[in-house]
Amino acid sequence: MEIAIIADDNKKELMAQFCIAYCGILSRHHLCATHTTGKYISDATGLDIETYLPGPQGGTDQISARVSYNEIDVLFYFRGTDAERPAYESDTNILRLCDVYNIPVATNIATAEVLVMALDKGQLDWREFINPRSEYNMKKRAKR
Repeated sequence: MEIAIIADDNKKELMAQFCIAYCGILSRHHLCATHTTGKYISDATGLDIETYLPGPQGGTDQISARVSYNEIDVLFYFRGTDAERPAYESDTNILRLCDVYNIPVATNIATAEVLVMALDKGQLDWREFINPRSEYNMKKRAKR
């Protein structure tokens, strides 16, 4: 499965802890993330993570583009809960795209744990059948 990971600045540590806890499950999948989040997690876990630009500089939009081409199967997006945090258009856009393409999303640790356990049990394998793989994903899998 193709798993995208995004974490706002005040959620990066929590995301890293989540990835440490479920490293065994996550290591069996292809991971991509916004730059700083990906580096943070990779340093903490040793997981191989494809990174994009930092979120505010277009990384979230790059992942959104992959979502719109149906190249992402699961999104872990730990958003900041600070009331003073501005609402970014890219936040709304990526969540809307996940709704359009039926991509499971976790925006907090509770739903992330449910999704990662579902991944481990094969309960998200329907993504393989409902959403056929693009050439991009097939090439990526061939390289592994």
